[in-house]
Amino acid sequence: QEQLVESGGGLVQTGGSLRLSCAASGRTFSTYAIGWFRQAPGKEREFVATITWSTSRTFYADSVKGRFTISSDHARNTVHLQMNSVKPEDTAVYYCAAQEFNRGDYMLSQMHTYDYWGQGTQVTVSS
Repeated sequence: QEQLVESGGGLVQTGGSLRLSCAASGRTFSTYAIGWFRQAPGKEREFVATITWSTSRTFYADSVKGRFTISSDHARNTVHLQMNSVKPEDTAVYYCAAQEFNRGDYMLSQMHTYDYWGQGTQVTVSS
């Protein structure tokens, strides 16, 4: 019953910055974590980052550590992904997803544990 809408994607040059947003509506009070995943052409969807909604604990994939920052804005029911020092390898469709139940930290990077998904937003990094 939770709705997620991504925005902020677009074309950016290598080394540049971009900020993605995930706006949630509906039963946000049931959300344990909101994460970002991405899928490049011809590749499987992969974990990027996640944040627990109530405590703001964050987790990142090794490939984006030090470059991306995930944050939450509870007043707007929104999660942001600040992307800095982007690389062509970051080109993908980015999806946000909500995990409804606490299944432990070891499950926060697992796509199948998330219950609701947004439609995705395209990020293209030019070489």
